[in-house]
Amino acid sequence: MKVALLSIDLAKNVFQLYGVDERGHPLLSRRVSRNKLLESIVSLPCCRIVMEACGGAHYWARRFSAMGHHVQIIAPRFVKPFVKSQKNDRNDAEAIVEAASRPTMRYVAVNSVQQQDIQSMHRIRSLLMRDRIAQINQIRGLLAEYGVVIAQTALKVRQQLPAIIDDEHNELTELSRSMMRDMYERLVLLDKQISRYDELIHQVHKASPASQRLEKIRGVGPLIATAVIAAAGSATEFSNGRQFAAWLGLTPRQHSSGGKDRLSGITKRGNGYLRMLLVHGARSVVQQAIKHTDTLSRWILEVQARRGTNIAVVALANKIARTIWVLLARGLEYAPPA
Repeated sequence: MKVALLSIDLAKNVFQLYGVDERGHPLLSRRVSRNKLLESIVSLPCCRIVMEACGGAHYWARRFSAMGHHVQIIAPRFVKPFVKSQKNDRNDAEAIVEAASRPTMRYVAVNSVQQQDIQSMHRIRSLLMRDRIAQINQIRGLLAEYGVVIAQTALKVRQQLPAIIDDEHNELTELSRSMMRDMYERLVLLDKQISRYDELIHQVHKASPASQRLEKIRGVGPLIATAVIAAAGSATEFSNGRQFAAWLGLTPRQHSSGGKDRLSGITKRGNGYLRMLLVHGARSVVQQAIKHTDTLSRWILEVQARRGTNIAVVALANKIARTIWVLLARGLEYAPPA
């Protein structure tokens, strides 16, 4: 009997392998070190390999696929219900096999190296943005303790901080002025780094026909377009636009029973960064809808009048997500509403 389905519980140094035959009978259960993992997989005939989505999963998926194996990745929340006993590596690996044996199980698409590059750009830029916000807030908070108040905009901090440091009539000491100079220099450096990653993202956008197709959608720019390409690829893992929107957490939370449908706010599942970008993009379209008379703008104004601005924004973000899926999965060009 040969292994038909192999699960791997990934870790940094020690990996748990658990293999079953076509009938689900256990054939293999062993622990291997990181250095021996590829050697162990090479010794097996081509089979189906399943792993949890975690750090390094996409790297190993690409390596195993190159060997001829059929590799799939499962989200951890779909594996957890199948853990029978206490948590350990073997039980986790067995749970992965149980989850992968379900015919309706959903899987995570394996990222290419190019997708990983784009994701890295977005993640680094996102971290730099958070650092810049934290730096500005810290500058404003520390200056307030010396009786110096700056208006609550990032631009005002950049404009006023050099003059505040040089002003001899405020209560800043020489030591505090020196520290403020350090923070101002760091703020300038963060601005330059963010601008550099913005330029890199624009270069990726210009080189990607799919990303340029997405940019034609109202509310979608290079940032959203490249983030979608990095996260979803061709979006063929999703059977329809609603499933794609649900993956982004933009569909209503459902708690129905006894034939009665109960819907509440959006689920907020999945990729929070991409959902945030889509909501911001949708908000900019909603704010400008009053200036247009096309079908989409009239729909936005109707929803806004009936349900409020925030619900209109999320509803539009959902609509944008569905449109993105159509363009990616079917390779179509965007046709603006009349």
